[in-house]
Amino acid sequence: MRKKVEFQSNGVTLAGLMEMPESRVSSYGIFAHCFTCGKDVAAASRISRTLTAKGIAVLRFDFTGLGNSDGDFSNSNFSSNIQDLLSAAGYLEENFSAPEFLIGHSLGGAAMLAMAGRLPSVKAIVTIGAPFRADHVRHNFSASMDDIRRDGEAEVTLGLRKFTIKKQFLDDLDTYSDQDISRLNKALLVCHSPLDTTVDISEAEKIYRAARHPKSFVSLDTADHLLTKKEDSSYVAEVIAGWAGRYLNLTPSDAHKQDTSPGQVMVSEKNHKFTLHVSSDSHYWLADEPRSVGGDNMGPDPYEHLLAALGSCTVMTLRMYANHKSMALKDVVVRLRHEHEYIKDCEDPENEGAKIEVIYREIELVGDLDEGQRKRLLQIADRCPVHKTLHATLEVRTDLVE
Repeated sequence: MRKKVEFQSNGVTLAGLMEMPESRVSSYGIFAHCFTCGKDVAAASRISRTLTAKGIAVLRFDFTGLGNSDGDFSNSNFSSNIQDLLSAAGYLEENFSAPEFLIGHSLGGAAMLAMAGRLPSVKAIVTIGAPFRADHVRHNFSASMDDIRRDGEAEVTLGLRKFTIKKQFLDDLDTYSDQDISRLNKALLVCHSPLDTTVDISEAEKIYRAARHPKSFVSLDTADHLLTKKEDSSYVAEVIAGWAGRYLNLTPSDAHKQDTSPGQVMVSEKNHKFTLHVSSDSHYWLADEPRSVGGDNMGPDPYEHLLAALGSCTVMTLRMYANHKSMALKDVVVRLRHEHEYIKDCEDPENEGAKIEVIYREIELVGDLDEGQRKRLLQIADRCPVHKTLHATLEVRTDLVE
């Protein structure tokens, strides 16, 4: 789920996007884009989407004067970038939860390293193609350096766009020449490509050597600086998500779990709409309806719960039987769907056109099984407890309690 947001920084309005998981959020993070890029650069978008699938909500935004954010880029500098990041963290803390996770791409990575110590909530930092020092960015306009110092500013071409770089930008970079990464006291993951022609991989080595443990390094092999290839940005996202699990609590909070007895399930309202808290004696999750019918899609709908009950019971029963009989069953996949069907050609004309409930169940058996074993397993599928319950004479007895 993607939501446009705005927040204030240094008196200007910054434009951002909140990438939210479809289900519960287990952690919040911020993505800082590369120098003169924007929040919509492909790498930022792909990495954020992958992280949301892992339960991490990500705020990515345009720095001052870039993308959809207000302000004049020529008046911005590394210090204003840091302030933008601090403002983003404040926005998260005020409206959602304080960030625990920071990702910085290129100069955005240097900014993350420079400001992370001011955010006690942050547990983990990731840099992607980041320089050791912020002043590394000078090489992007080295040919105009004399003009900038003589005239106070100069127009330079970065990528395919022209930007005005002022002397104040260079002076500001000088103030970050003695940044001490060893004092971060945060888990650090350094990602860098040996083929990066914008920021040499030696910069990653400097970061890694200066940082204290816990720290990790991942080579991005054939990736370019901007991770323009989808497979590269997807790989980085998967690596980040796997690494982050060691330092972030990616198991959603069970603060709403109700005490129940074994075999009992309790359901209560979350938002007095469709989203519900569901608790068993050992587990907690959400139930909901799709957005198409007015829900927030925060969890499976009631019929998905029903199909999951039959499907999981089917797989468990088949696995138990196959193991007991020493069958070469490598895997079981069950697909289910529920439909309302009208009765046709009924022997009783009065009931023709009535609806019946049908659950379609497709079973895929993977393994070196003969035809007799496959037929036997198909019979066993109909003996799973939930299947028997659905086909039995079932009553739901309801009592009103105080």
